[in-house]
Amino acid sequence: MSKKLFIKFLDVIPTAIGISLIAFLLIRLIPGDPVMLLLGERGSDPIVYEKMKTSLGLDLPWYEQYWSFITKAFSGDFGTSIISKNSVWEEFKTLFPATLELGVVALFFALTIGIPLGIVAAIKRNSFLDYLFMTGSLVGYSMPIFWWGLILIIIFSVNLGITPVSGRISVLYDIEPLTGFMLIDSLQKEVVEEEGFSAFFSALRHLILPSIAMGTIPLAVIARMTRSSLLEVLKEDYIRTAKSKGLSPFYVICKHALRNALVPITTVIGLMFGSIITGAILTETIFSWPGIGKWILDAVNGRDYPVIQGGVLFIGLIVVTINLTVDILYSIINPKMR
Repeated sequence: MSKKLFIKFLDVIPTAIGISLIAFLLIRLIPGDPVMLLLGERGSDPIVYEKMKTSLGLDLPWYEQYWSFITKAFSGDFGTSIISKNSVWEEFKTLFPATLELGVVALFFALTIGIPLGIVAAIKRNSFLDYLFMTGSLVGYSMPIFWWGLILIIIFSVNLGITPVSGRISVLYDIEPLTGFMLIDSLQKEVVEEEGFSAFFSALRHLILPSIAMGTIPLAVIARMTRSSLLEVLKEDYIRTAKSKGLSPFYVICKHALRNALVPITTVIGLMFGSIITGAILTETIFSWPGIGKWILDAVNGRDYPVIQGGVLFIGLIVVTINLTVDILYSIINPKMR
């Protein structure tokens, strides 16, 4: 391991502390008392209110509350939800596969469309297709997710009736969670024997709209980055040499140009996957997707401090891990970095 990567690993600790501190302080700046929300009308009784506040540890100074949270977090205890009374870590483990499945499908959608669009735009530079694809990617990048998601629902769910509006699978299917990934769990032997592949296609149909909504911005970024990177590579001397040898344009692009152009594209892909995970809140809320994004938003509305603190810390660590992975992959595929 290089010294640079080792330093980046060490940076995870202060980064995690910074993320946890920001999440801890920001939620306490939002108007609203979690004790009053929890007690309702009973909160008008000062004795009951103070008793509940003490039991939740909210009567302590904020720095003591933070110290208690961060020390327990380093030991693996991320607290208990004020509302559900369940372990924050257990709730996260249960809900994260749904967000990860949606993120992977959204990234797959972005890659399978974004990279070919970028390649065509680079090959057909300054042509009608180039202007069309790049203008489309600019529009896709500029669209707010909440607006784009609602437009997709109105067109494909309400007007055309092609796709479901919300959820992960039809209520007709009761599937025992094995991996947490509905596309995989719907292919269990027992499910296939009883329902055939109808459960799988139901889960797939539920994924279409949220993955398109979530993957549109990454698609636009990947397409533009692919075009830019490929144009830079096509100017290199070894590309002109390959062309002068009489090699077919397809071979030159795929064998020589695209392979070298993928170095910066890989970095963007990693960063886009991180943004997909962090941007899950809007998408999951619009499509009622039971993942960590909707979980955290519900916690904010209910002032569930432990869930917000733990959830934001988990997401932050995931993004940091993705960035570290991208750095490692970048050093592997780019000899200059080694």
